[in-house]
Amino acid sequence: MFASCEIETARLSRNLGITCNLGFACGGFEDFGMRFEGENMVPTKAEEEEEDGGGGREVALTETSPFQFHQPLLQQQKLVVGYALTPKKKKSFLQPKLEVLARRKGIFFVPIDLNRPLSEQGPFDVVLHKLLGKEWEEVIEDYQQNHPEVTVLDPPGSIQRIYNRQSMLQGMADLHLSDCSGSIFVPKQMVVLKDSAASADKVVEAGLKFPLVAKPLWIDGTAKSHQLYLAYDRRSLAELDPPLVLQEFVNHGGVMFKVFVVGDIIKVMRRFSLPNVSNCEKAKVDGVFQFPRVSSASASADNADLDPRVAELPPKPFLEALVKELRSLLGLRLFNIDMIREHGSKNTFYVIDINYFPGYGKMPDYENVFVDFFQNLAQTKHKKRQHCK
Repeated sequence: MFASCEIETARLSRNLGITCNLGFACGGFEDFGMRFEGENMVPTKAEEEEEDGGGGREVALTETSPFQFHQPLLQQQKLVVGYALTPKKKKSFLQPKLEVLARRKGIFFVPIDLNRPLSEQGPFDVVLHKLLGKEWEEVIEDYQQNHPEVTVLDPPGSIQRIYNRQSMLQGMADLHLSDCSGSIFVPKQMVVLKDSAASADKVVEAGLKFPLVAKPLWIDGTAKSHQLYLAYDRRSLAELDPPLVLQEFVNHGGVMFKVFVVGDIIKVMRRFSLPNVSNCEKAKVDGVFQFPRVSSASASADNADLDPRVAELPPKPFLEALVKELRSLLGLRLFNIDMIREHGSKNTFYVIDINYFPGYGKMPDYENVFVDFFQNLAQTKHKKRQHCK
């Protein structure tokens, strides 16, 4: 009897063209074989562990299952996620544990071939992307127009706003957070398009006080676009390369909050930042100093022995209201907010930066967060199909 079952298994595998060494039971594939053809049938290769503080995330992929039909999987909603990511983003995000957990829930990640028309690939339920360039932006916009049934994460026009530090924080003052247990602001800032030295008078006219945080105007995916500097006086502005944004430094106790957003899901992490700058220091210190990187896992302050008044996380209702407003304002579902609490206050916060599709691999339990997120997308799509029948 067992031998006959094995023969039947082999026959089914041949007829459907499926290689069943995917680490999950292959039940319910009568429609799956139609969705994947040619090279898309090749199982994804396990990625190396994340390069930036990603130690301890390596997972052994040894689980295999024979080809067999299971009733629970027949009823499970499948979700095919086509992805177009840079090699670095793919390595940090599509880690083995995420792919294994996703496959168990019927979520499959399929690479998009950039050398072929996107409309000829798939079909996809979701397109997940983070590539720069006008050409790619046009490809996605055209695809979105011709395939409104596909969820694109996220619209290129909305993403483009975040890549400009002048536009990313516009509209923050209009957010409706009056009934929440906190208040949100943006530090005073101005844009310098050319001749940083000549901008000193304009800084004074704009009412900005030194020291100033200097940031490149454009976020273009390079390491340079994430380099931040602290300028202590007027003369130091001449050392900075425009175009850039000058932002008034706000004392915040040396701790920054990174608020990760995945749809409706919110995760908060603490990061070490610059210490407070006293009036005495302002008088004695001059020049430009480069910020330390606060995005890496090594800068985590979650387990540090900190003053509770500094380390206390922003109130949950406040964060939920803020994220809801920002999702609507920005038109994004995958982003993170860099926030600080004004030193000496309880719930006065400043948003200093917003990043699209940040380094989620540094967020604890990000694999389960994204599986839940994609499952919610699958359920929403299923409900819409049922409603249209």
